[in-house]
Amino acid sequence: MKFRSLVKLQITASLLILCGVAWSLWKIGLFSANWSEHQTVWHFIVSGDSRNCGDVVMPTIASHSLRYVPAFYWHLGDLRAIYKIDEDMQADYGNGEETLSCEVYQARAWSDFVRSQIAPFGKMPFYLGIGNHEVIPPKAEDQFAKRFKDWLMSEPLNRQRLEDGEKEPLLPRAYYHWTQGAVDFIYLDNASDSFSAEQLSWFDQAVARDEADRNNILSIVVGMHEALPDSIASDHSMCDDPKKVDSCTSGRHVYDALLKLQKKKAVYVLASHSHFYMARVFDNLPLERRIPGWIVGTAGAVRYKLPQNATPNAKTDVYGYLLGTVEPDGVVQFEFQEVKESDVPDSVWQRYSPSVVRWCFAHNSLNRDPNGEAGSQRCTPPRVSIGTH
Repeated sequence: MKFRSLVKLQITASLLILCGVAWSLWKIGLFSANWSEHQTVWHFIVSGDSRNCGDVVMPTIASHSLRYVPAFYWHLGDLRAIYKIDEDMQADYGNGEETLSCEVYQARAWSDFVRSQIAPFGKMPFYLGIGNHEVIPPKAEDQFAKRFKDWLMSEPLNRQRLEDGEKEPLLPRAYYHWTQGAVDFIYLDNASDSFSAEQLSWFDQAVARDEADRNNILSIVVGMHEALPDSIASDHSMCDDPKKVDSCTSGRHVYDALLKLQKKKAVYVLASHSHFYMARVFDNLPLERRIPGWIVGTAGAVRYKLPQNATPNAKTDVYGYLLGTVEPDGVVQFEFQEVKESDVPDSVWQRYSPSVVRWCFAHNSLNRDPNGEAGSQRCTPPRVSIGTH
């Protein structure tokens, strides 16, 4: 009996010690109320710029990525070209034997995106970003919000807005955020080269909440179309024209806020706009000014030359996506996954002639052919205020 009593006392003491440790961890923010949600490794995938050959490449990304069982796909903008007819849509029109007019093309472009690029992902959640091609006339941001309302007002995004204190009725908006697995995912709208004052105010509030939440938010992933200013790809990003004062000041406002937040949380910045893959895009800055950043404009758009000072792992003339792997401690590892012609699913081969698919992979590149887009049919809008690249 004495032995059993002694064992019980030892067990009780051990439990009290464990409870004390757990309480201490919770108090300092290392133990979360949602700790069980943070115990598994999970994946998501990201890319942008799916014009030109996106109807070939995006179904390939959807098929290729299934091996990782991604929690969602995140598109960083530039769905269709709009200023010219996308090569994949022309090839599909009348079996490629009829000429697709600009009027018909622009009326069908976004519906084609839904049918040909979103649908292949099936039931996988699809988060949609806006890019500069979504505001090339005759398209505009309000048209984008209306056409893609179902994605901009998905259940996770609406729930997050209500949790943030927004009041109903909610309206579709091109910038948003949602939390998933201890990560806050933020999409910022710089389709018109800058962030509006209203958006910056919203962003500052989101960052303040993330900084204050020690238990549930362990890291922040910020996505946008154009890269923030002063990166290695600064000649094709926000502030690529110093005369665009709002582009420079609003972009640097966001960068400085994330740099400050990085002292307390893991921060990652993703963009597309430049049609290549590159990691460590802010490594040209002093060490104390660097934020982990990636460019992944590799979802089907005509490929570009790399910057002269590109980082060693940068790639062009490739298609693919960024695979994000979220660890239990909130750290996110990113790895580029290339898709090749051999990965193209049967559904795409059945839709297009082999010559179309092969052209998309072997050509569709301003790096290989500087005049590669010269023969494509351009649609001259009444006014172009946003760059076509």
